[in-house]
Amino acid sequence: MSADQLSVGELLVAAVPMARTLHLDFVEITPERAVVVLPDQSAFHNHVGGPHTGALFTLGESAGGAIVLSAFGDQLARAVPLAVSAEISYHRLAIGAVTATATLGRPAADVVARLDAGERPEFPVAIEIRRADGALTGEMTAIWTLRPNG
Repeated sequence: MSADQLSVGELLVAAVPMARTLHLDFVEITPERAVVVLPDQSAFHNHVGGPHTGALFTLGESAGGAIVLSAFGDQLARAVPLAVSAEISYHRLAIGAVTATATLGRPAADVVARLDAGERPEFPVAIEIRRADGALTGEMTAIWTLRPNG
């Protein structure tokens, strides 16, 4: 992991109390992909022994935030990244440590071009949530925006 990747993960853990509370591990952060792990922690289990859906949502949203910061960190002087909406579906029981992998749904250059044109661009981030055995347990789509400053 490069110093820039590490700084995004450290920034998120420092700035987002829920990421810190859940002990999220930001294992890969690039402008193309972010991978975040939620360790297995009984304090955050639900009634069936897996991570609570709120913890899974936070995991996915945090992976989305990591890729957005990595892809658009050079735009922070003129715009603030914000989540606009999110939808999540749960497919299988998530047992043990789970991993969220986020990818941008639009090329970053297209989003920046919209910002350059004076717009407030919105763009999707797709997130897959998987168990350690690779089984897909959930999918999430978060819509993000870059809100121009001022």
